[in-house]
Amino acid sequence: MRIAMEEAIAAASRDEVPIGAVITDKSGKIIARAGNATRELHDPSAHAEMLALREACAKAGAQRIPDTTLYVTLEPCAMCAAAISFARISRVVFAAPDPKGGGIIHGGKFYEQPTCHHKPSIAHGIMAQSCGQILRDFFKSKRF
Repeated sequence: MRIAMEEAIAAASRDEVPIGAVITDKSGKIIARAGNATRELHDPSAHAEMLALREACAKAGAQRIPDTTLYVTLEPCAMCAAAISFARISRVVFAAPDPKGGGIIHGGKFYEQPTCHHKPSIAHGIMAQSCGQILRDFFKSKRF
């Protein structure tokens, strides 16, 4: 999660919403890492999770990457939750909950829907305070 937080801080330095993601293989080796880049890439789907998924799948040469864990600093939205499911990620660990935009334990609760084909195991709350603070500080700086 610390490396995901580094990605979030790097995203903030690029004036992106500070969210970072890391994907590891079953041995814990990092295979992909990314921070939000929606503004930089002019792409509303360029969330940290999506960029990390794209990188990990490209490295694997496959659309599915089972036996991997995704670490992300904020609860994934519904779009990212769906992509995580389609990629067959085994485990998702997120830091801060997102009552407004989250799609796992909030909002549409994607993995609880009957149309969901794969539900990863979920853990959350790890480094929630520090990851959440990065977001609060970023948005506070935008409000002046």
